[in-house]
Amino acid sequence: MRVSEVWLRELVNPSLDTDGLVRQLTMAGLEVDAVESVAGDFSNVVVGAIESLDPHPDADRLRICQIAVGQDAPLQIVTGAQNVYVGMRVPVALDGAKLPGGIKIKPSKLRGVPSFGMLCSEKELGMAEEAEGVMDLPQDAPVGQDIRAYLNLDDRIIEVDLTPNRADCLSMEGVAREVAALNGIAWPGLEVNDAAVGHGETWNVAVSAPAECPRYLGRLIKGIDPKAATPLWLAERLRRAGLRSLGPAVDVTNYVLLEMGQPLHAFDAAKVQGGVQVRKARNDEELLLLNDLTVKLDERTLVIADEQRPLALAGIMGGKDSAVGDATVDLFLECAYFAPAAMMGEARRYGLHTDSSHRFERGVDPAMQHRAIERATALILSMAGGSAGPITERTSAEHVPTRSPIVLREDRLRKILGLSLEKAQVTDLLNRLRMDVAENDGGWRVTPPSFRFDVAIEADLIEEIGRVYGYDRLPRRVPVMGSALLDAPEGRLPLDRMKDLLVDRGYQEAITYSFVDPAMQAALAPNETPIALKNPISADMAMMRTTLWAGLLQAAQHNHARQENRIRLFESGLRFQGDLADIRQEPGLAGLALGPVWPQQWAEKARAVDFFDVKADVEALLALTGLGGGFRFQAAEHPALHPGQSAAIVDAAGRRIGWLGMLHPHLEKAFEFTTSVFLFELELAETQIKRLPAFRPLSRFPSVRRDLALVVDAALEAGRVQDAVLSLADELIQDVRVFDVYCGPGVESGRKSLALALVLQDSRDTLTDAKVEAAIGNVLAKLERDFGAKLRD
Repeated sequence: MRVSEVWLRELVNPSLDTDGLVRQLTMAGLEVDAVESVAGDFSNVVVGAIESLDPHPDADRLRICQIAVGQDAPLQIVTGAQNVYVGMRVPVALDGAKLPGGIKIKPSKLRGVPSFGMLCSEKELGMAEEAEGVMDLPQDAPVGQDIRAYLNLDDRIIEVDLTPNRADCLSMEGVAREVAALNGIAWPGLEVNDAAVGHGETWNVAVSAPAECPRYLGRLIKGIDPKAATPLWLAERLRRAGLRSLGPAVDVTNYVLLEMGQPLHAFDAAKVQGGVQVRKARNDEELLLLNDLTVKLDERTLVIADEQRPLALAGIMGGKDSAVGDATVDLFLECAYFAPAAMMGEARRYGLHTDSSHRFERGVDPAMQHRAIERATALILSMAGGSAGPITERTSAEHVPTRSPIVLREDRLRKILGLSLEKAQVTDLLNRLRMDVAENDGGWRVTPPSFRFDVAIEADLIEEIGRVYGYDRLPRRVPVMGSALLDAPEGRLPLDRMKDLLVDRGYQEAITYSFVDPAMQAALAPNETPIALKNPISADMAMMRTTLWAGLLQAAQHNHARQENRIRLFESGLRFQGDLADIRQEPGLAGLALGPVWPQQWAEKARAVDFFDVKADVEALLALTGLGGGFRFQAAEHPALHPGQSAAIVDAAGRRIGWLGMLHPHLEKAFEFTTSVFLFELELAETQIKRLPAFRPLSRFPSVRRDLALVVDAALEAGRVQDAVLSLADELIQDVRVFDVYCGPGVESGRKSLALALVLQDSRDTLTDAKVEAAIGNVLAKLERDFGAKLRD
């Protein structure tokens, strides 16, 4: 919200300078982002009147002006401006004037003709980025007056960053009301008188969607002057708010929006057939908007229509075919209250965001429409003439929001704010905020005004009292509270420990949105049904993620496109399953790796990361549980992973707890990666179960290693062989390791050689050859029975 300080002080003028006002607004929750001047730094520029114009004898594009500037004699100024005319009032920079950018004005000769000043445009005065010719001032501008004083250019724009709950301050009236409350100034608000009714013609207005539009007002204004000009004071206020002047009718609707916070819209009456309807659009209806965008409507959209076609997107933007133009003589002025729930997300669905939609989405005062249409009518009549008809109003009382009383307890107020206020002081603070207050035993009964729809519960009232009283005046006390140490079970692996390990292995933590692009979600998990958001931030953030890979891939893509060729990322967060009636939030841990295994160096040859590098990272994570041997990697297919390089991670019970693999080639191409990408994802609930350490005395007797080369089926997983050996529960067998896998000459087709290292040790005696051979024989018999394994020749 851009607030003109001069305009604000015309409404409410506290005894504070600009810095004090800015600090007060910020401390009250209306954070000020910036303060800027409305014009550049210049001096010695006055209002001049052009008395004569003569062509330059030696330059076709230059003219010689005689300009009255309030001195004894007119000044001669040579100008190249093409929009000048005799009688024009224009800003004149006199001899010695200083303009923005360090420009100094002094007498000079232009193509041999003396010139004693310069005619100025808005751009040259620092009032605009661009300008077409010099500034054309009103004919009643006093000749010789300093232009800064005439245009009130010693003004500042206070940029206020409002939180979504404070839509009541999206207007000059709202900010003035807030300043008055903060400073204890009695300000009744803007005085609005009913406009004179000059004719009795009304239009038929039908509202078929009363829940979405509980209140709709309209009136016909006839016979306006299509050539009327917007007065300078109003155009200047629009400019300082960031809006440009488009003609009296449109300017008035924009002005009332800024002044009171109520959006209005004007239709050219000659372009509307058979009255106005407020209804839901029909599927596939089309509407050409004011910004030249044609939108295809659906039945969820509320529109303003006539008997033949839609005229406007309700509360968002008008249509071009019914817009007020240079030839408009009769106009229909509408002023409505649209329910915030019906407006939320509607503008974004069509790729729009307007001043009107911004306000209606957050909430407009449902009691303001009559004042706003009367204010707009009076301004239009004063600027463009014409006569106004009576107001046609359609109200659905049951759908108009009402404010219920809130009970505020004195002891609760004291406990939350930490100070005791007199009851009369609390009543005064609430009255300043235009609340209806009734004192009772133990507190107050408070009814908020219609424009404070964000105040609904007792905590809101306490916040308002603290805000107006002054957060900086609240006592600072250390809270007294009991504290209990939480259990830290040794049987649970802390997430921070897992994160530290990944960081130690070269990964960096990423934090991404829980909302993902529906197309990406479908590509990564086509077999899952994600939860769709009712009011997404944007179209590409419309689904709740079921996998953490979506955010990691986007982050990796962003970095890879910026020439980062070695990326290691991980993220811990929630995945969302189920539906809106039963949402399950499952914590997970996922990682991504691409590029070289090591940064470029002399000690290691360059090699791209592969499946087993990332598998080692996952195994290191699982080893933290003390149950590393209880997890297995099983070949399995995942729609987002390469069919030949993907594995399901399962626990000792055979339950899948995660995935590991290379990104599928078609996804790799879609994301525009130029190298292989490897991913893993684990369920945290299962991988945080930790085995408690237990002491076992070291054996005094030496261990023995025996290596076995077995020929097994090529599809047999090495992990199954290890499990089979350990399942013998032979107390002599301490460890089983796979140290070689071979396929090729010497091994028949469809088979492979698997080399196992068995470590045997007896804790009570020195091993004998007989014991070792017996143990090895049991192993070979077990493997032959289960897998048809044979010793390799």
